[in-house]
Amino acid sequence: MKTPLARFRIIGLLEGISFLILLGVAMPLKYAAGLPMAVTVVGWIHGILFVLYFLALAHAAMALRWSLVRVAGAAVASVLPFGTFVFDARLRQEQETSPNDKPAVD
Repeated sequence: MKTPLARFRIIGLLEGISFLILLGVAMPLKYAAGLPMAVTVVGWIHGILFVLYFLALAHAAMALRWSLVRVAGAAVASVLPFGTFVFDARLRQEQETSPNDKPAVD
């Protein structure tokens, strides 16, 4: 996690995983099994990661001079199931084609 992009990608993956756990595990446990504590615990973890995601997004956007369109795309990805994974795949593809760890600016 030496670069803003690397930090953003890792936090994005963790945030995406926490979102899927919240939707796919904790919510069913709350409503089907009567265990509301699952949503409380996973919700807190997801909330912290969600805030970290936006802080990392702001840092990466400023450091890499991302366009407003790219920042908006990252923001939308954070609220869609699997969205952060799709966004990360695009960043990884661009990173592999760019030798200096900077994806192309939109």
